[in-house]
Formats: sequence, structure tokens, C-alpha cells
Amino acid sequence: MNKFKYIILGCILVLGTASCKKWLDVNTDPDNPNNQSVLVQNRLPWIEHFYMYSAGVANFRTSCQSGVYYAIAAAQNTFSTTWQCSNANSTTPYQSWFVATSSNIVDMYNTAQKQGAYHYMAAADVFHALGYMQMLDLYGEMPYIESATGNPSPKPDDGKTIYKGCMDKLNEAISLFGKTQEAGAPALSIGDMINKGDVDKWTKLCWGLKARYMLKLSKKADLYNADSILYCLSKGPQSISDNVTEPGLNNSTVTDYLIGDPVVTNGNWNYAAYGNNQRISQFHYNLLTNMRNAGITDPRMTKIVPAYMSNVKLDGSGKVSSFTWKRSIGVDSYGPATRLLKGGATSIATPTFAAANTNIKYTIADATERANFIAAITAAQKIFTVNGSDVTVTYTAGSMFVNNTNYLNAGDTVFVSLRSNSLPTSGIATQVATDVNWYVNTAAYGAGVVGSTGSFQIHPVSDFEILTYHEMCFIKAEVYLRKNDPANAYTAYKAGIQAHLDMMQTKLTEWRGSYGATNPDMQPMNPADITTYLASDAVSQGAGNLTMQDIMLQKFIAMGCSIENWNDMRRFNFSAGNVGGFGVVYPGYDRGPLFTGTAQLTGTTKADPRYWMRRWMLPPTYEINYNSVNTLALNPHAADPNIWSMPIWWDCATDDEYYGYLK
Repeated sequence: MNKFKYIILGCILVLGTASCKKWLDVNTDPDNPNNQSVLVQNRLPWIEHFYMYSAGVANFRTSCQSGVYYAIAAAQNTFSTTWQCSNANSTTPYQSWFVATSSNIVDMYNTAQKQGAYHYMAAADVFHALGYMQMLDLYGEMPYIESATGNPSPKPDDGKTIYKGCMDKLNEAISLFGKTQEAGAPALSIGDMINKGDVDKWTKLCWGLKARYMLKLSKKADLYNADSILYCLSKGPQSISDNVTEPGLNNSTVTDYLIGDPVVTNGNWNYAAYGNNQRISQFHYNLLTNMRNAGITDPRMTKIVPAYMSNVKLDGSGKVSSFTWKRSIGVDSYGPATRLLKGGATSIATPTFAAANTNIKYTIADATERANFIAAITAAQKIFTVNGSDVTVTYTAGSMFVNNTNYLNAGDTVFVSLRSNSLPTSGIATQVATDVNWYVNTAAYGAGVVGSTGSFQIHPVSDFEILTYHEMCFIKAEVYLRKNDPANAYTAYKAGIQAHLDMMQTKLTEWRGSYGATNPDMQPMNPADITTYLASDAVSQGAGNLTMQDIMLQKFIAMGCSIENWNDMRRFNFSAGNVGGFGVVYPGYDRGPLFTGTAQLTGTTKADPRYWMRRWMLPPTYEINYNSVNTLALNPHAADPNIWSMPIWWDCATDDEYYGYLK
């Protein structure tokens, strides 16, 4: 990984010629940049960019693990459906962190130190903590002290060492942000595309991250400190105006030098909604439509769960004259999983567009299956004929349909893709920047038939959330409930829900006149719906009724595409119900009928830690094949198939438990 240490220098040259970002316009020697000449204000925006890329893939893949998304792609399907965890998931976050980010953080810190640019040193510390804590969350043990030092075979460190190092960096960052930079040092605002040089927001970010990371220790009686977390929260974000996000844009066709994806888009979109592989899971869908079994639809649902145009009628010129929006349903992996059991774990198909009336003949030998199929297409008011075992359906011009003869796929249009389009990826030259809908092909775009409205958090123009006020509120609610203070817990719980609604509404209002002009899911929520929801049984209506399940399921919705949902699930042992007397915190989350991961997850009961997905295997090429001596010396089980179920350091109650796994 170290041979790519200075890859950002190449990025600066290539993308600087395209004038994509203002920070690329100045360099000490634009023709021959080197490690000493690259300015810290030029390096910081690329560190911010590549961190977002690494975090985006980690967010997406762990969201498959935590039940936010279902994935068709084979590798991620092992997380969302079969739980037969695949090594194909392991490399990208690791590679994009080490290749493009961590070494450059070291270089930026050292250069800034020589200049007395204390705020750039502090920013380097923050991204050090963000990236290495993410690596700890995913892999448990990995090179840390010797990483980014030029050593081609760095020794790994245990989770406790990595955790302490990250916390030390945040403490140093707080101190450095409090210093006045030396004369001549570049202002942080020149290179900072996240907080625009706002040192107060950076400082609140540090305190908020400390609270997030200290909460990870909730299983550790000797280290968990509720009052310390509350102190950090008091100095962290205090409103949605303190949210720390990286903006997503759709104003450039420039693609990334290293990875080939658009440079200005949201990092979560780059994985969760770039292509057609992802759908909303049934677990996630149920929380948005039936929280606390109240039968109430969350006003956020229509912004998170995508829709497509159904019942389309075309006019004489082939344009949409009428239609209805059809909202996606969730793909069931954990419950009966009837559809997947019939067709296979990855069998959900992507639809296409009928530019003209199209006949598809389905041969269905089983009489019961044929009768059920006929009943379904009759209810959908489809035109069809029956000839023995053959059922021929006519998909009228303007329809969305699956273009194959497997009758199991005919109804897959109800599972709407999460895909959203950017300028470089739409494949449609005339699709304008303010239209981020997905159209299945040029013919559908010409007719005006939308294949997916996408999902709030994973549009290319969505903000990439690094730290938010709503997360801080939910952390506070959990901490207070652990302190047996339900009154303060309830206040924070309600504030967390309101903060997330406010954040969404602010962004939707911003989008209203642009992206919302073509996409109703990018327009503001109805305020009356918000008021009704907050007063409904979907939300706990009193401190005396508040449960940890209430707090964590609302946090799950608010965090969405975030590794923090998987981190939280591990802290509560998923749906085992054996943590702190809080009962089952994530009901309905469990191995489903398509489970095949017996080699990876060797526990046989929910109470067994090794029943669950608890870490990722280190990338086999980097740390198993080429650094095996060092890797196996620390953890001799690093290459074992069931490493996926081994708890990491903060997921263990004691050090003895953790180091016992490493024997």
C-alpha cells in the first residue's frame, strides 16, 4: 500500500487542469510537485474527499450488514442476506484509506508543523481519528503505529492501542484549534471545504467524536463513563447549524484520477446509489411504516423509500400524459423471505422500459403458482392470455417491466432501485444537472418515465454526514437512560427525532426549486404530517414509557447509511436481548431462511457472540498474503473463516475477553 503514498500529488495535477476545485489553482511548483512543495491548503481538500470515499463504502457495506439495504451484488448480498461473509467486501475501505488518505495526513501534519499552521495540524489529527477509528471498527487489529512510515511490512496493533491513539489525536486537535496560527501560515478557510475554516465547528466536531467513541465502551464497566460523555456532548454540536457535512454536487463531469468516479458527488451515493444493485430492506421499511407497531407512516418515508412511475399512459408524441407514483416495498431477508426463497438470494431483477407494447410469455408448470401469478397480474390490471401452462402478458408502451421469461421476476418492479443519477453517470447526454432521477434508458427519459426517485441520504447531491446534532441527541438519550434518568433521556430522544426532521426539511427546502422541480421526493415534507407523527404512538409519548429500543430504532432511521448503526448493533448484541436489562433492542433482526454463513458465524445461539457479524477479515492480499508473519503473530486467527464473528476490542466487556480471542 505504501507505494501509492503520494497518489494525491497526481490527483492535484490531473484535476487541477480541469479547474474542478478552487484549491487546485495554486502550487509552489505546478509542473513538478513533490512531497515538500505541495501546499497544506491544497492537500486538505483531497484528504477530505478521499476520507469521504473510504467512509462511503464502509457506510454502505455495513448498512447491508445492519439491515438498512438489500443488495443484489454477490459480495454485498453476503452481508444483507446469506451472512456468508465474503472477503470481496474487505479491500476497498482499507485501500482507499491507506492509499489515498492516511499517508497524506502525515505529510500535511508535518508540513503544517513547520509553518506553524496549527489548524491544519489539527485537521490532520481529526481525519487521523476518523479514519483509523473506522479501520478499528471494521478490522479490529491492523497496522497503526508503523503505518504510513514507509515500512512495507508494518506490524499491526491491537484495538486498544488504536482506540487510545485516536482519542489522543482528538485531544491534541482540540488544543491546536485553540491556538493562533503563526504569521504567514495559510488560513484554514483556504483549504477547508467542510467547515469553511470555522474553527468553532471543528472544535465541536472533536468533542462530538469523543462522545461517539466513548460510547463504544458501553460494555466496559471499567472504562465507560457516562458523565464524561455528557461533558463532551455539552461542548459538541448544539443545533443542526453545527452539523459537519461535506457537500455533494452535480456540477462537474470530472472523474476521479484514482478510482474513476465523479469527484464532487456524495461518498455514500458512490456505492449505495451509483448503480442498480441496492433496494430498501424490509427491516428498514417496517421502521418507517410501523414503528412501535403503531401502523403510522413516518413523514420521512417518502423521502427515503424511492418510487417509480406506474400506470403510465403516453400521449400521441410518446410523452407521459398520466401516471401514478408507486412506492417501493422492502426486500425481505430476515423474515419469511418468500420471494428470495423462490428465486435465490440475489434474484431480484432490475426493470426496463417498454417503448412499445411488449409481450412476454411465462411458462409456469405448477398449477398453484400459475393461478397465483394470474391473480396477481389481474389485480394489477395487466392484459394477458393463457394457453395451457403459458401465460403471456402484454406490457403496454410506457410500462416498467422485467425483460425475461421467469415469472418470479415479473413482480420485481415493486422493489424500486435506490439509484440516482449524476451528470457523468446518467448515460443520457441531455439529462440536466438539476434532474437526478434515474431513467432506465434514453427512451424512458425521452418519454419522461422515472425509474427511481432515489433516497434522501444517497443522492449525488446529498450532504455527506460526518457528525450531526441528531446523533449527539440520541447519544445523550442513551446515556441518560443508562443512568436511570428517563426524564432527561426522553427530552434528548424527542430532540433527536426533531433534529433529524429539521435537518431533512432544511435540505429538502433548499432542493425545492431545483431538484424538487422534477422529483417530488426532493420537496419538503408536509408540516402537518410531521406534527401528526410526533404526536402518534410511533413515538414514545412519555418518559415513563421510553425504552432503549425506542431510542435506538429512531437513531437507526436518522443515521441511515452509516457505520454507526452496525456499531450500535454490536454494542447491544443485535437482537439477543442480553445487554444491561434493556431487552431486545433490534426486534426482527436475525439470521433469515437464506442463511448459509455457518463457516463464518459459528455461534449457535443469539447469546453467543459468534452468532453475529462482528468484524471484517483483513484484506487478504495486503495483510494476509504479504504481511502474514506480522498479522498472524498478533492474531493467529486473522485468516480463519470465522474471523468475521470475532469481537473487536471495544465490543468486549474486558481486556481478558478480548485478548482471549487473540490466543
